[in-house]
Parts: sequence; structure tokens; C-alpha cells
Amino acid sequence: MWTFLQLLDARQPKWQLESSIIGTNPGLGFRPMPPEVASSVIWYKGNDPGSHQFWVKELSKFLSAYKRDGKKAGAGQNIHNCDFKLPPPAGKVCDVDISAWGPCVEDNHFAYHKSTPCIFLKLNKIYAWKPEFYNSSDRLPEAMPEDLKEHIRNMTAYDKNYLNMVWVSCQGENPADRENIGPIQYLPHRGFPGYYFPYTNQEGYLSPLVAVHLQRPKTGMLINVECRAWANNIKYDRVEGVGSVHIEIMIE
Repeated sequence: MWTFLQLLDARQPKWQLESSIIGTNPGLGFRPMPPEVASSVIWYKGNDPGSHQFWVKELSKFLSAYKRDGKKAGAGQNIHNCDFKLPPPAGKVCDVDISAWGPCVEDNHFAYHKSTPCIFLKLNKIYAWKPEFYNSSDRLPEAMPEDLKEHIRNMTAYDKNYLNMVWVSCQGENPADRENIGPIQYLPHRGFPGYYFPYTNQEGYLSPLVAVHLQRPKTGMLINVECRAWANNIKYDRVEGVGSVHIEIMIE
């Protein structure tokens, strides 16, 4: 019993949610990160392999944790293939299927060599945090982009379980940016499925990711992008960077 209680204490922080320093509002982060800590600029020359190689290596390094190593003892034994109707059983964690990222994979250089880069989004982990989902596609926030509203209506018309999603939107910050950013593809979903939550320091847990594929960004222009997470209990403040993340893209 003493050993069991010690394990619980090691995995459960004493201060959680409202009592913790982190609080209850998960931050939204992106990868690859620029080498300068305070920078948010992804800049490279599309026709220069040496220029985009840094970003490819950074993504490969970050995503290495998502490759299941069968050589390690016990690797993958607590992994469950989840979906909205099959949440993880006790003691299991949901798999993150890297094959579902389409063009946003290492073998394709994450599409950086084609001047159509992929950026990965993740919610920062908060112990025991559970998203409060929008429970109706007819009552979505007024500020939510129209294309996301339409996507939610289309998905939930097919399957109501898709309401259990922390949704994601990315768009240019001003009219010129919105024109220059071009079409965007979100993989494998346009958000983080609810069955990945809550995070309780489970062994083998990996945060869900959204691969954001910029399919035709305009080259030679600095494009300011804001990506935002959407749930009833995710607060938003652009100035403070709460509930969103600012990214700048420059492809020469």
C-alpha cells in the first residue's frame, strides 16, 4: 500500500487546476520553433535545401517521441487505438497516428522543400484539465471563423460525436495576411479530439497534434498568422497571447 501511495504522489501534483501556477487555461504552442527564443518567425528559401533543413530537423527531433520504438521493453503495451466511441480503457493512453498527417511527414520533408510548409500545433498539458465542448453546432461563438463553423456543421451532421473536439482555426491576422496565406489543410482533424483528455501523467501519454499544412502561401511576403483553440473553457486574449499563438511565415 505504501508503494502504491508513493506512486500516486509522484504522478499527481499537489496543486492542480485553479490551485496551480499553470492555472486552467491551456496555452497553444507550435513547432518548429525558431532558434531565437523570443522569435516566432519561420523563414527560409524554398529552393535552397540548406535553408529549410533546419526546420525539417527541428520537426524530426520534436516528433521522434511519436515514433513507437518496438525495441524498448514494454513499448506500446498501454497504447489504445481510440476514437469517439472507443475512449481509452483504464491504464491505457490513446495512440497518435503519425501516418494520418498526409504530406506533413518526415519522408516528405514536411513539405518545406515545396514551399508549402507544415506547422504542428499542440495544447500545453495541464494536469486533470477537461475541455468543455460546444454542445450544439447551432450555438457557436460569434467570433469563430465562418469556415470553421461550416466545418463543424458538416462534421456533426455526419456524426454528433465530433462535437467532442477542441477546435482549431488558423488565419492571417489582417486582410493582406489572409489573402497571402492561401488555403489551409488541417490533419488528421481540425482540432484535438476529446478522448485525449484529461492528462493525468499517464505512462506513455503523448499530446495530440494538429498538422497545419499551408498549401499555397505567397512567397516573398511576411505573413502574420494567428492560430486559436476553441472550447467553452478556453479563454482568448490576442494581446496577452491567451488561447492562441502568433506565427510569422516568410518563404523567399
